[in-house]
Amino acid sequence: MVRGKRVTVMGLGRFGGGVGVTRWLCERGADVLVTDVDSEDKLTDSLASIRGLVDSGRVRLRLGGHNVADFTREGGCDLVVANVAVPKPWENRFLRAAEAAGVPINTEITLTVEELRRVGGRGVERIVGITGSAGKSTTTAMVHHALRTVLGRETRDGAHRVVMGGNIGGSLLGEMDRIGPDTVVVLELSSAMVYWLERTLSPAWSPRVAVITNVSPNHIDWHGDFAHYAASKRHLIEHQREGNAAVLGEVVWDWRSGMRAGAVMIDPETFTLPLKLPGEHNRTNAAGALAACRAIAPEVEAAEFARAIAGFTGLAHRLQLVCERPVGCGGKGGVIRFYNDSKSTTPESALRAVEAVASMPGVSMANVHLIAGGYDKGSDLSPIARLGERLAGLYTIGATGPSIAGAAGGAAIECGSLGRAVSTALGRMRAGDVLLLSPGCASWDQYVNFEKRGEEFVRLVGAAGPTPKGDIGVTPVGSVIQ
Repeated sequence: MVRGKRVTVMGLGRFGGGVGVTRWLCERGADVLVTDVDSEDKLTDSLASIRGLVDSGRVRLRLGGHNVADFTREGGCDLVVANVAVPKPWENRFLRAAEAAGVPINTEITLTVEELRRVGGRGVERIVGITGSAGKSTTTAMVHHALRTVLGRETRDGAHRVVMGGNIGGSLLGEMDRIGPDTVVVLELSSAMVYWLERTLSPAWSPRVAVITNVSPNHIDWHGDFAHYAASKRHLIEHQREGNAAVLGEVVWDWRSGMRAGAVMIDPETFTLPLKLPGEHNRTNAAGALAACRAIAPEVEAAEFARAIAGFTGLAHRLQLVCERPVGCGGKGGVIRFYNDSKSTTPESALRAVEAVASMPGVSMANVHLIAGGYDKGSDLSPIARLGERLAGLYTIGATGPSIAGAAGGAAIECGSLGRAVSTALGRMRAGDVLLLSPGCASWDQYVNFEKRGEEFVRLVGAAGPTPKGDIGVTPVGSVIQ
């Protein structure tokens, strides 16, 4: 399909998709040019991953900006693979130049689904696609964990029994040799990914099991308006067939109208086992995950999946308990705790995080110190500001920090940086209090991704203040509460 073609990869990125597709293209004999608006010093890790290909001449680089010629046939381009993070791609002048020149445009996720259609000559049938404004990462991880726990890790011929990819991890293109027709594929799909799948796949595609957890205003900077964002999410279920299943949250339940697939509403009351993850939102996530597992593997008893989901401990950067610090002489005064929820990039997810922490035994809203703010995606952040009067402290950071603090009046402290927010909060905390990083905003104004923001928080609270040796209880990554 791509052998001998001249391919422009638009956006190497920092999350693995650009690296994965570049390697895959090279393995299949394509002549690859990687172009990115970022300079080399901002792409250090990604460039290191393809350094051998660059040094051997199999990949050429154009960094620090794009060149229109690289997107046209006259400039030597037969195919463009665009990074899904490029906002409003229908307006992007480089992609428009490609279209005008008759150059096909593709994406890593589109190539992945196309490859999944070809596996073993009959394609992978058991695909679960999960999207939503909040809860999709946790729901995706719950589904993957439950399926691997119950179905196992490998088939008899050595193929993966269950794999997870899409927005939650790196590219699956490099795993295709270990994906068989009977593999179950779990894909977390962002609104941008679903948009591109709808735009570029032919014939049109929807997964056998589609999960839409909820929809609320988000990524308006990418889509332009909420209507386009919601429509992009809805594409996930629009091409399902009879015998497929759509697992829908209550706020999108009316989207089932006119569908050929069977629809199941996500109802938290249907998940009755105790969870390791507190918060009603996680019971909702568990109910959605259980419905998805039952739909993709109906031969398995529901109770088996439910037990596996109940034992799921969560994901790093999603209400991750970082450590507990003793307060008072010898720690007899109690403890203060620190939670890293850097993955929170919407106001709704920040509110749920605060509610989950405040619902823990011995904790109330008056014990919670919240750090919020970051990149401005155009979301309404007033719900976060209104929390200020109920919390022990609200500390704002990043580009949206001033607006949140302003809306909160005297109930918030504008700190700017994460370091200052942590040190300010530490000076005000008392026994029983919790410091929660749940920004409600993306990280791109100050960090390359939410992981780096969360890692800095972990470092800051680990290094903050003198503590008697042995008195810190550090919970390993993976022991989290969302």
